[in-house]
Amino acid sequence: MASSLIRNSHHIDFEPVFGLDDAGMVQMFETLIATGLKEFLGCPTVFYEDALTEFFANSSVREDGMVVSTIGGTAIEISQEMFAAGFELPSDGLIDLTDVPKNFVFDARSLFSDSKEQVSMSCLKKALKFQYRLLHDILAKTIYVKAGSFDYVTRDRFLLMTAITFDVKINWSSLLFGVFKEMVTPGSQQEKDYVIQILSY
Repeated sequence: MASSLIRNSHHIDFEPVFGLDDAGMVQMFETLIATGLKEFLGCPTVFYEDALTEFFANSSVREDGMVVSTIGGTAIEISQEMFAAGFELPSDGLIDLTDVPKNFVFDARSLFSDSKEQVSMSCLKKALKFQYRLLHDILAKTIYVKAGSFDYVTRDRFLLMTAITFDVKINWSSLLFGVFKEMVTPGSQQEKDYVIQILSY
């Protein structure tokens, strides 16, 4: 994989957030933690660029859904169960984001808006209240990990923000492993603009 697809990223340190004076920001982070993503978003593990590059260069998805690769000649197999257990991801809840209740989506269009006007599901990020801009960026850079502009809210991100805000259970195991499989499918790194996020210190 080309090194241009690798970017630096930092895990989320949740503890200092609760000392903030901004109640809306604190509530947004509390809601995010309640989803069960704390281990995934707060993972402080250091990924080494060479090993990560080799992993993605050699990776594929087997017919049984297992992600396979090699690093330094060692075979690696990752199942959805292993992936979910590693990050303590919930496996109950919605798999299809279009199943987020329509009444929550309607309410979110007002709740997220930085004005008195409802926002659309595909809008500019600057139309959102500050805490929802931050939630959008967290999802854009950690869940969807795609290159490109972060100035626009996509429909999928809006639905995911709505689900998180209104405590709709999401099958994070399925959702995130699905993204992972797309990332390792030959051609999709280039075609879908996925960016490999590495933590460097």
